[in-house]
Amino acid sequence: MDKRNKIIYWIATLWLALGMTATGTGQVIKMKSGNGGEEMIAHLGYPVYLLTILGIWKILGVIAVLIPKFPLVKEWAYAGFFFAMSGAILSHLFSGDGFKELFGSSLLLVLTVASWYYRPADRRIPLL
Repeated sequence: MDKRNKIIYWIATLWLALGMTATGTGQVIKMKSGNGGEEMIAHLGYPVYLLTILGIWKILGVIAVLIPKFPLVKEWAYAGFFFAMSGAILSHLFSGDGFKELFGSSLLLVLTVASWYYRPADRRIPLL
């Protein structure tokens, strides 16, 4: 892996980890307002208990992406991030929300794809 790709990977991965940890923590403690809070989840039509589930999975996903080894678990974490963020984007679109509500989820989706794409060989599942 060349130096440029390694820098892109770590910048994307650290920002992804920060974003997922921040939103996941907010969801676990059930913040009332803000992106991913109780007001937003109710606006989107989802039950409030979903916040706890999403928050815990986000925090566990961050741990999986950052620790060394376990490439299969990392693939699952990246897939979970992808589905959660693309689902959030679609939920906002179907609810008629504007760019402001789409920005956070869109940024985390881009960071997920960038981190996954530029990950080092030792963080990938070996090809058969």
